[in-house]
Amino acid sequence: MCFFNFTTFKMAKFFAPGYFILFFIMSHLMSIIGKLKNYWNASSIPHELLSLDIAARLSTDSDAIEAASTDFGNIIKEKPAAVLYPSTIKDILDLIKLSYNTHIPFTITARGHGHSVRGQAMARNGVVVDMNSLKNNYRTGIRVSWDASLGFYADVGGEQLWIDVLNATLVHGLAPVSWTDYLYLTVGGTLSNAGISGQTFRYGPQISNVHEMDVITGKGEFVTCSKHTNPELFFAVLGGLGQFGIITRARIVLEKAPTRVKWVRILYSDFSKFTRDQEHLISIEGLDYVEGSLMMNQSPPNNWRSSFFSPSNQTKIASLLSKNDIIYCLEMVKYYDDQSANTIDEEMQKLLEGLKFIPGFMFTRDATFMDFLNRVRSGEVELQSKGLWDVPHPWFNLFVPKSTIMDFNVGVFVDIILRQNKATGPILVYPTSRKKWDERMSAVIPEEDIFYCVGLLYSSGFDDWEVLDSLNDKILMNCNKKGLKIKQYLPHYKTKEDWMKHFDEKWNTFQQRKIQFDPKMILSPGQRIFTFTSF
Repeated sequence: MCFFNFTTFKMAKFFAPGYFILFFIMSHLMSIIGKLKNYWNASSIPHELLSLDIAARLSTDSDAIEAASTDFGNIIKEKPAAVLYPSTIKDILDLIKLSYNTHIPFTITARGHGHSVRGQAMARNGVVVDMNSLKNNYRTGIRVSWDASLGFYADVGGEQLWIDVLNATLVHGLAPVSWTDYLYLTVGGTLSNAGISGQTFRYGPQISNVHEMDVITGKGEFVTCSKHTNPELFFAVLGGLGQFGIITRARIVLEKAPTRVKWVRILYSDFSKFTRDQEHLISIEGLDYVEGSLMMNQSPPNNWRSSFFSPSNQTKIASLLSKNDIIYCLEMVKYYDDQSANTIDEEMQKLLEGLKFIPGFMFTRDATFMDFLNRVRSGEVELQSKGLWDVPHPWFNLFVPKSTIMDFNVGVFVDIILRQNKATGPILVYPTSRKKWDERMSAVIPEEDIFYCVGLLYSSGFDDWEVLDSLNDKILMNCNKKGLKIKQYLPHYKTKEDWMKHFDEKWNTFQQRKIQFDPKMILSPGQRIFTFTSF
């Protein structure tokens, strides 16, 4: 990699001060920092912050720049001027302090697993911090502890993947309670959004299961925060889209881990029965996971998210699909262990009583807790082997109020997606409860007590992703025209007006928090909330 060469820097001590400054700027800053779009005023750069440690970990190597210029979406490409590979938290602190104390600041963004789809973890002409670099160098890691007031918890580095958190906590017979469907995401990344899945109705999103965090603000301040200590920063960062600070540690809620799961899928041809049963299931005690999805002819029963159905069951479902344009799949899971193994089937049968699914279309599986939570991984590996993973993903994620979900089904699932016959990839739709979300957090959700999480998880070729993206625009226009009051999850907008509409009553608070914690707008420029650069 092309890193700073500090041999001449050490020799420069022997030169006169004026020549030292000129030589330092021309030989070193011009090679990396000089690439920044907003050219720095060299005389204002605090030289003491350009330590050997941080500078030696800044790279402009073409491979490093290319890797930081793309993400899972494969739609947006933004080249940074440099990439920082921190070995300690101090490296990140020094970088942000350097920008904050410079006359013309440069932008900085934290990149975890790069699973964004719209360039949210990019920094055009700025510096991308590769958080993965901390995993092998920094001592935070994953530490499991117990406290009389908190119970069991794990202190986890923001750079850690959730799959690693799961593996580390299971050693102690424990596990976090709230998950995303895909576990190869960083803790800091999901907490900056919300972190949702089929467990959200019961345990809340991942941002509702955090006791404490260490955060580096846009002013270069290292702050420990919780509901009781520095609460304004705590609630700002959770769901804050990376706008207020970089999460370097999170204290995550743990509970006793089950060993196995009873996994059931049932099918519907009637959307109203499908949603009514989903809402019933999340209103009663008993289940640990409830999700729903759509099946259409262009979407096989088994997709990359999990290989649930046997070949004979796939044939049976295909026959049903030939008679119905759309089939709705309700998926439920109940955890258990050795103590409850003898009663799990009876308990699950009681939970199924009264549900209005199509007779004969109930499918069950028994799996380990780990295999269930990590179910998406096998699909990823298979797609990677076929060269079908690193393709464009014009994903579109929404929160839809319960009161308008029937209109959404007709206007979007039937009138747009089905008729266009373009969608390739899973389509998720499942309810959750507003009661599990804390309004003080930055995350935005509909105002109703029950709302639906809708995920249009498309994949495409490099030459036709715009077709699916235009489908997303059409869906958004349809919802706005009909006044469905949806909210985007993993939001992406191009104008200030759209961001203001998204945050609604939270917009003023969001702005005030930005001024308080990142007044020079250094952090996460890829979200384009406060800077509206065209693509």
